[in-house]
Amino acid sequence: MRPAGRAETDSLYFDYPHFPFVRPPELEGQAVRHRVAIVGAGPVGVTAALELARHGIVSVVLDDKATVNDGSRAICISRHSLEILQQLGVDAPFEEKGLGWTQGRTYFRDREIYRFQMPHSDQERFYPMYNLQQQYIEQFLIDQATESALVEMRWQSAVTGVSQDDGGVTLEVSTPEGDYRLEADYLLAADGARSVVRKAFDLSLHGEAYEGRYVIADVRLRSDFPTERRAFFHSHALPDTTILVHKQPDDIWRIDYQLGPGEDPEQAVEEATIRERVELIVREVMQESGDWELEWWSLYKAHTLALDDYRHGRVLFIGDSAHLVPIFGVRGLNNGLADAANAGWKLACVLNGQAPDALLDSYSPERRGATLDVFANAGKSTRFMTPPTRGYALMRDAALALAFHNDYASGFANPRQVTPYTYADSPLTLADDAAFEAGPIPGAPLINRRLGDNDFLLDHLGTGFNLLHFSEKGEVEPALQQRIAALQAQGNDLTLLRVTCAPGAEGALVDPDGRLFAGYGAEPGTAYLARPDRHVAARWKTLESAALDHALTIALGGE
Repeated sequence: MRPAGRAETDSLYFDYPHFPFVRPPELEGQAVRHRVAIVGAGPVGVTAALELARHGIVSVVLDDKATVNDGSRAICISRHSLEILQQLGVDAPFEEKGLGWTQGRTYFRDREIYRFQMPHSDQERFYPMYNLQQQYIEQFLIDQATESALVEMRWQSAVTGVSQDDGGVTLEVSTPEGDYRLEADYLLAADGARSVVRKAFDLSLHGEAYEGRYVIADVRLRSDFPTERRAFFHSHALPDTTILVHKQPDDIWRIDYQLGPGEDPEQAVEEATIRERVELIVREVMQESGDWELEWWSLYKAHTLALDDYRHGRVLFIGDSAHLVPIFGVRGLNNGLADAANAGWKLACVLNGQAPDALLDSYSPERRGATLDVFANAGKSTRFMTPPTRGYALMRDAALALAFHNDYASGFANPRQVTPYTYADSPLTLADDAAFEAGPIPGAPLINRRLGDNDFLLDHLGTGFNLLHFSEKGEVEPALQQRIAALQAQGNDLTLLRVTCAPGAEGALVDPDGRLFAGYGAEPGTAYLARPDRHVAARWKTLESAALDHALTIALGGE
């Protein structure tokens, strides 16, 4: 919602683009068969299109709007998500515009009781978290997609119906200049919480809805307070309310505050009520004395809901069309971007003839497993932020009160920020080599390490599978080298990254201080096979060529 007298896209800081309708060939009577259709041009849908394009797959993206979504909505992007965006070649504007941060504070009755610090060192290219309004997130992704010859954006194109058979998917599309049918081999549904695609197949989300409601308000306020997450419990100004505060670019502040017991939601979102409550928070809670302007607001209720299966024939559900997660711990957008990367590389492998259709069966157990993990952590955060019963409220307040004088109790206020999921139980992941004592286990994402000035391990990844091979001088056993070459000749997108501590090895990555070896628990002969989404498929203290064949076959959905 916007203040009275301002249009939906009349923002204090963002110029909303207008995307014109372009007549598609189907309206001219041409028969077109698309490899992949994507419904929804939000961050998740466009990320999926860019991931497909990274592997050479053409897609068409349909959205009923003529601009990006209004309001800041999702604002926190994790390091893992920035690494996804880096692989898509779109990380630069995110890093330039976003506000990186590493810590947060929790207050109880206006006193700081806990300060959390997210892991960060000079071995990482990106901060643990960046704050950036969703308009910019969408704009940067759409700009990248528009420049790609492999992504077709169709705006003002509303999908009104979907059907499928063994051969493909058919979409009914309504436009300003008429209706048409769109044919595709596969469909990615990224059309959000009210998914038309989900409804077309009569699929339902299952899970839990929490009682508490929050107002999300964006205000423009000039302040020198650093970028970090702040949570306030039982402030003297609003004793029955939990408040979250985040700084965003362009002097925009996100303020989330819980409605009080019995408070009328309709009255709570009236502009006069919003202004009165925000004024109190800015002055009495945030301790700011400067002028502020109201930008946008909405009402939010926490859910932990998900489909039972994220694959439905030739349709894969990604983002909010597949699951709804609470905002606490900033998991919604980041979980959706991981969905897009996971579905994108697998679908590309199938369409490129590198993997059987069965590879797509691994999408749901992997990403639904990630969702259930989010539910477990976000559920704890939600019950702490918004106690569902009087008993929960008493326990929460007791923990906060203990934290006044006892450091051991302050950890109860840990917001449990989002972390990347480990696909340890995936059908694509091999059992671990018991000889390892350090390093990412099979299913976990690769860890980054600095190799030099503005040079990091993940900067060198290829588009497909990557084999990290550690050696003394960058050498690879002739039999293994021949097998890698043979796999590449068979059409496998496999990049060999040779890692050595010895300078001067031609074409090898030099680990100058041994931190890469140590971080991966490696010794000469050690190898890691990483999937296109940077998750480890298998690792070996010493790699034999036959073992590489087996791991690659399993990671591509074979037997």
